[in-house]
Amino acid sequence: MSSRLRGSGALVALVALFTAGYLAPYLLPTVVGRLASGLGIGPSQAGLVGSVLLLGSSTAGFTLAARGERIGPRTAARAGLLAMAIGYGSAAATHAVPLVVAGAVLGGLGSGTATAVAAAGIAGQRDPHRASSLGLLTVSATAGALYLTLPHLSAGHAPPLLAIACAAALVWPLTGRLPGTGGRTAPGSAPTGPLPYRRAGAVLAGAILCWSLAQNALWGVSGRIGLTQAGLSEVTVGAVFAAALGAGLAGVTAAGALGSRLGRAVPIGVGTAVIAACVLLSSAAEGLASFATGEILWNAVYPVVLSYLLGLAASLDPRGRWAVLVGSASSLGVACGPVVGSLLSESAGYTGMGVVLCALLLLVAAPMAAVARHASGRPLVPGSVRRRGGAPAAVLAGTASASSALVPQMGAPEQPVTEFPVRTARRRAAKSAFRLARPSDRG
Repeated sequence: MSSRLRGSGALVALVALFTAGYLAPYLLPTVVGRLASGLGIGPSQAGLVGSVLLLGSSTAGFTLAARGERIGPRTAARAGLLAMAIGYGSAAATHAVPLVVAGAVLGGLGSGTATAVAAAGIAGQRDPHRASSLGLLTVSATAGALYLTLPHLSAGHAPPLLAIACAAALVWPLTGRLPGTGGRTAPGSAPTGPLPYRRAGAVLAGAILCWSLAQNALWGVSGRIGLTQAGLSEVTVGAVFAAALGAGLAGVTAAGALGSRLGRAVPIGVGTAVIAACVLLSSAAEGLASFATGEILWNAVYPVVLSYLLGLAASLDPRGRWAVLVGSASSLGVACGPVVGSLLSESAGYTGMGVVLCALLLLVAAPMAAVARHASGRPLVPGSVRRRGGAPAAVLAGTASASSALVPQMGAPEQPVTEFPVRTARRRAAKSAFRLARPSDRG
């Protein structure tokens, strides 16, 4: 990746793109609820519209994974933002269900394109986990502010869709900081060839698909759980969601401060188990206390685990291909979530749905932690220069004039060591064949 894309200005643009692309999934409960109430359709139909929106997002990610470098980050980002503005804006301007669906599909394609560009760019940063944490921090803050604002605006399906369209329009000027076609101008700056870690990447993509599906199945019906089962008002539910996303800000901040001290396997495995318990608690909530506790704790842990998963996907391929593919698999799970949640809640009730989703999360926790443990590069931590590089590396790291490119970076993957076979003599020479050298031997 070029030095321009590594700069702070490009990082701001990538974080803004990440925020715009992820805003639709974060606002999914209010989008689905407003579609049901504003268009007069049933919960299942509203969930299907939300799934179609997110399915377009995942489709764009899978398509762009193989063509993103040829198109260029700036061109792809602008195309995605334009599709978001037109798609969500047109869906908000009409009450005809077919036109709303068409606009949602176009907007979803734009969201997926923006997310794919951001994921590929974040994978090329020196510290992908820090960059993804910053993106999650920004989208959590934006969504939290909208959850506090939207209940006070006009009813109907238009306000949340217009908010996403406006976010795309606001991010547009920042795309000028991204490189155009062929953003990777430095030859050899990233490895070429086939995808590395194919088996681990495929396992991670499949697991994160189920991981996202389970959580967004609940997230898509959380608003209805609060309104019907817990008996809360829309303003109270919005306040709970805002508080939950505020807790997500604290969780992402803590994850950024923690960094790689615990590795990736522990936060992913243990965090997913905690999320499973929160899903069970939220789905069985019958009052404000249990509903707020489950939602707030869940949303505090969810972005932490997601940041480590995104960092893990980025570490599998510096070119960002696994980051885009895993992110698209996550979007596919998010897309199926509303339909799965609606069908499970209608057939088994909210509590039965929570039991099924909890079991699914516990089932995928193990393979994700295994990939994090065995496939990702181990980060360099304080003391690793002494342990792995020996005295010369320690002297180099302590030299003020040493080039920063030669000094191992905090959080960078450890370089692989290649073994070379050494040919040795079959028999040892006899000890008597060696003697001390004397000055007289020179002549």
